[in-house]
Amino acid sequence: MKVRLSSLFLLTLAASSHVYAATPADTLVVAESLEGIISLDPAESFEQVSNGNLLNIYQQLVRSDRQKPDQLDPAIAKSWQATSDGRGLIFTLTPGQKFSSGNPITADDVIFSLSRAVKLNKSPSFILGELGWTPDNVDGQIKKLADDKVQINWSADIGSELALRLLTAPVASIVDSKLLASHQAGNDFGNGWLRSHSAGSGAYSIQNYVPHEALFFKRNTYAQPQAKIDKVLFKNIADASTRRLLVLNGDADIAYDLGADQFASLEHQPNVYVAKFPVSLIYYLGFNVGDKSQPVLANPALWEAARWLVDYKTLSQGLLKGQYTIRQTFLPKGLAGSIDDQPYTYDVDKAKAILKKGGIPEGTTIDLLVINQPPYSDIAQALQGSFAQAGINLKITPTIESDVLTRMRAHQFQSIFTYWGADYLDANSNASTFAYNPPGGGKTLAGRLQWNIPQISAETRAAAAQSDPQKRLAQYADLQRELQRNSPFVVALQGQLLVALRSNVKGASQQIGNSQLFLDQISK
Repeated sequence: MKVRLSSLFLLTLAASSHVYAATPADTLVVAESLEGIISLDPAESFEQVSNGNLLNIYQQLVRSDRQKPDQLDPAIAKSWQATSDGRGLIFTLTPGQKFSSGNPITADDVIFSLSRAVKLNKSPSFILGELGWTPDNVDGQIKKLADDKVQINWSADIGSELALRLLTAPVASIVDSKLLASHQAGNDFGNGWLRSHSAGSGAYSIQNYVPHEALFFKRNTYAQPQAKIDKVLFKNIADASTRRLLVLNGDADIAYDLGADQFASLEHQPNVYVAKFPVSLIYYLGFNVGDKSQPVLANPALWEAARWLVDYKTLSQGLLKGQYTIRQTFLPKGLAGSIDDQPYTYDVDKAKAILKKGGIPEGTTIDLLVINQPPYSDIAQALQGSFAQAGINLKITPTIESDVLTRMRAHQFQSIFTYWGADYLDANSNASTFAYNPPGGGKTLAGRLQWNIPQISAETRAAAAQSDPQKRLAQYADLQRELQRNSPFVVALQGQLLVALRSNVKGASQQIGNSQLFLDQISK
């Protein structure tokens, strides 16, 4: 019975680490917080650690090239072509591919996977909704042409290039329909089981997962090419300084999210190095405009003043030691269409004048929800200090990541400082969440903040439909400036992925659209 993660394995691992001051040769040990994991089902996962590791477990029809992310590479599909009407794609599957169960990958699995993700209607489903797919119409949009050929159609006014980008998102992962059929409960499409298991064709499969304790991967022997290391053990280590000690002492091979000071302290340590990778993660302060307990949250004067109460330079260069850069637009640097405008600086007097004109009194208190890990907790304290200079009291509520995300999705917060990373490498990925809120509310960030924006939403859809590349990028530039000027989002920073690794760990790599390492090429 898989209730605890191979207790014997963990005891053996612990013993070997202390006797030999090294982890087992066939096992990669990763120290990070796993508290953000809500689900490991690609149709539901939308958290940094779980979502970031789906690329090590699953494949999509196509994928972004690891070295040239603007380029699309074959994955489960070996080739594709657009239909004559420009509203469809025909995919031919790569022959001989199998899931980790040994089941062959067929057109039936593709159809099941994509329709399943839409019908489950979980947090990331809005990405496939960009195609115009809904639980009611998706079955009519995907059809089998042969065992190795499937046609995908869409009703939305978008081109085939954007459609392909949407299909690189984790929510479009292809799952083993036969395996899930054996684990289905009622009409859940196997979701209850897949939240803590896997059914993919990637380099690894999940062998066991114990929430808040550990996650254990095993090499998928059917994957091509094979991963270089047989096992990967993720240990849930809540404290950043403990994660640092584990990698420093050789009890872990890799450590994430140590915080600026802890990473800086490792720069000249023997047997450890810090790898730095560009990522699309941006960090922002958001106000829940629909929260009736604090009316000032819906006041644009608060949004504007907040832009002048973030001490961007001190955060980036001082507190975070240059490991994060100033970013004031919703598109990250490195994504086509992003602009570099930075009109805001720390100016308390200007903020006070804006607050006074907007009728927001000194002493106003706003609850601030943050993840209880670096850099969020450190940044929150800095924001508390800078906002206090203008008479705004931020009451910080540090919370584990999974609870932060749950509260955000339920609109149970006043303000939040958190992150967002692109789900696929196209400007629409961020525009369709920051600048789009469909009628009736949606799963986008604008929807989470209850920001009603019919005109801006229409502009976002128009940009997605634009076929002229230069005009399309210009439309995204206009959207960025519009939200930068007046929105409940105060974008402040763009991060890097910093990872501490033992010196014998080789082959670590990552891509701008992901927040975790590719594991298949790592060796030691």
